[in-house]
Parts: sequence; structure tokens; C-alpha cells
Amino acid sequence: MSTTTTLSFPTKLPHTLVHSKIPNNVFQKNQILGNLSFCSKKICQLGFTSQVSSSQANIVSAMGEDCKLEVSSMNNSEGYSKELEIAVRAVHMACLLCQRVQENLLSESSQLVHSKDDNSPVTIADWSVQAIVSWILSEAFGSENVCIVAEEDVEVLSTAGAVGLLDAVVRTVNECLAYAPRFGLKGPSADLNAKAVLESINRCSLAGARGSKFWVLDPVDGTLGFVRGDQYAIALALIEDGEPVLGVLGCPNYPMKKEWLSYQNGYRRILSRLTSRTSESSDKGSVLYAMKGGGKAWMQPLLCVKNNFVWPNSAREIRVSSIDNPALATFCEPVEKANSSHSFTAGLAHSVGLRNQPLRVYSMVKYAAIARGDAEIYMKFARAGYKEKIWDHAAGVLIIEEAGGVVTDAGGSPLDFSKGEYLEGLDRGIIACAGANLHDKIIRAVDASWNSSSL
Repeated sequence: MSTTTTLSFPTKLPHTLVHSKIPNNVFQKNQILGNLSFCSKKICQLGFTSQVSSSQANIVSAMGEDCKLEVSSMNNSEGYSKELEIAVRAVHMACLLCQRVQENLLSESSQLVHSKDDNSPVTIADWSVQAIVSWILSEAFGSENVCIVAEEDVEVLSTAGAVGLLDAVVRTVNECLAYAPRFGLKGPSADLNAKAVLESINRCSLAGARGSKFWVLDPVDGTLGFVRGDQYAIALALIEDGEPVLGVLGCPNYPMKKEWLSYQNGYRRILSRLTSRTSESSDKGSVLYAMKGGGKAWMQPLLCVKNNFVWPNSAREIRVSSIDNPALATFCEPVEKANSSHSFTAGLAHSVGLRNQPLRVYSMVKYAAIARGDAEIYMKFARAGYKEKIWDHAAGVLIIEEAGGVVTDAGGSPLDFSKGEYLEGLDRGIIACAGANLHDKIIRAVDASWNSSSL
């Protein structure tokens, strides 16, 4: 009779590779070591634990100690290598958490979705991700040395009527942190109680957004997409002197086939049922990251908790598209019209000769699409009264820039992350392009079209 086992992973992650120095054949078979440990305890509340037969487990391998490599020093950014390493590990964990919560939300009539004052949704994933990222960064660098700017607070969770909700968040946090060693992180010696979880969430605030150095976190960017089974992102960036110096973007439902990214073609969950899953399947997530001044951005596959765990160590460099002809370009815009003007972007697209249908996706996945060459233009022009928040852009902006793209406001000025939680002084909107030539054409088109618009 075959026994079932739970797989535990080694502690070295693919983002610690010296990408520029490693030949393509570095991962030869003789370097792959079976490095598995097994345990019988199953934590299954959110489906984090996957069981496989012992015969299946024999095919799962991971990199051994001889493949441990240090983080590349990206020019003058070597001082942020540890921060990047911890950030990527934390975002990987957060993606895993969100995948399981999203599956539960879509498969059950869950009541664990709440509305904020602005009617935007918030789920247990928002609070749970904020708690684990806050806890991990504080453990790694000391709570006194870590300032985190994030959106969620504990007001709802602290009310008498939210006991069940708080219990669900605490349970989710502890189940995720139990797997910290798999990601090369130190977990808590014992489960965090409700007070500790609330403290971790509350350690993040808006007050630090005017400091000279702080982390900025969006635990679930695109929560509406998240609850609909569509695209969303976990975004973490480090800001210093008003500029992002490292950015990590976790996209649990990306990369997908490019045509499947279109909102008009339906949700990922529906489409994924129509196509057999392979190693290149649409439901394979990714983590993108970059450090300022490196001139490179990277993407690695997300660890998927399925029957067979494989740690592929297959991070690869990503670059923006070389297309600079607007007629051949694809542009991204938000799905929802509440905070942006589709009519203006549609008119602008027509004026510059864009023929392709817009790619409408939730969240900072739009930044990911441009950074890896799936689209060339992202334009967002907010409606009157709406202010862009720094956590909705910081990580994505840096990743696009290091991948060879350009991101500015509509006046051509860099985005300023030094003035608090909002991108104050923004000239009309945000324009991200795959290259300087294309960006210049779009900027000039905006100037020509602006006075005639009704935005």
C-alpha cells in the first residue's frame, strides 16, 4: 500500500542567482539533488498541504548546496540584495496564501468578503498577506528598523462582531507561516495568537509614507479581480528618497496565454477548464522583481502546491517589447471605469493609430504585461477627484523601468513617491511604455488630445 507524504522544500530560492554570470546549462542533471524531507502532519484548512504517493515523491528534486549562489550586485544596488532576497521570499509565500484563499472564495459561498468605506472589497487575504509580510520583514530586519506603508488596518477585525473573521485571518496566517522554512525563512516558534496577528497588521500604517526610507505594500492589488477569480497582484517595494529602489510583483494567475489576459474573453478560471494543463499552462503564476540601477528585471515561476512539488530555479530575464509603432502596439487599461476614463484612452488610441483591442486587466498585472513584452502601453487617466496611491504603482514602475521601459506622468515627469500615500502633483495621468520612442509619441498625442476631451 502506498503511503502519503508531505513535501518540504530546501531554503535556497531561484531569485538568489547571479543571473549575469550563470551559463544556460548551469542546471545540469548532475547538479540536481534529491533534497526532500517528509512529515505526516497535514495542515489543510486552506489546502496548503498537498499529498503524493511515496513513489511519486521520488521524482521530485531540488537544488543542492552546490547550487547556492548569492544575489547579483546590480551596479550600485548591492546594498539592497538582502532586502530583495527577503522580499521575494515573502511575496512567494503571499502568493501561495492568496491562491488558496481565492480557490475557497470561488468554490464556496464565502461570507469573508467585506466592503471598505469606498465600497471596494477586502478579504481575509488582504489582512493575512499584510500580517505575514509585516511579520517577515520585522523578523528579518528588526521591527524598530522597518517602516511599512500599507492600506489595511485592524478596525474591522477588532470589533466584537468580527470574531469569526479574525479567527479565519489568524488561522490563515499561521498555516502560511508554518511553511516559512520551505521558502528559506524562519517561522515563529509557536502559532501567533490574535493579538500578535493584529499587531503585525497594525505595524503597517500610512504615517511612514513621508519618511526617507520605507516599504510600501499592496497585499492584494485588484481585490475585485481576486474575488472574481481573475487577475490580481501582491506588490512590495522599498522606497528611498522618493524613488523605488527595489520592487517585487507577485502575480499568482500570470503568466497566462496572452489572448487569455483579455477581460472580454472571460475569466481565467473558466478558460483554464477548457484547456489541458501543462508545465506552460495558463494557470502558472510568476514573481517579477528588479533593483534600481541594475538595468535588468527578472521573472520566475511561482511555486505551485500540487501533487508534485518542483523547485525549478528557472528565473529568466524579461525585457519590454521592441515595438515602437503605435499601430502595432497593444495598450493596457483598467477593467473598471470607476476610477479611470476609458473614453479618453479609447479616443487617444484612435488618434495615434492603435488598431489592437485594449488589454483590460485588473491590478498591477498591467505593469507585468509591459515588462515582459505582452503589451506596449499602459495609460491611466483618473477621473476628477481620484488620487493615485503609491502602493498601486511603486513596484510595477521600477520593474518596467529596469526592463527597459519608461514610466512618467502625462507631462513626462517621473512619478514622485515622496509626498505621502498619494502620488501628489501628478500631471493628468500615468503613461508607461515599452520604450522611449513610443513613450514620446504617446506623450505628444496626449497633449494634442487633452483640450478636446471631456475628462
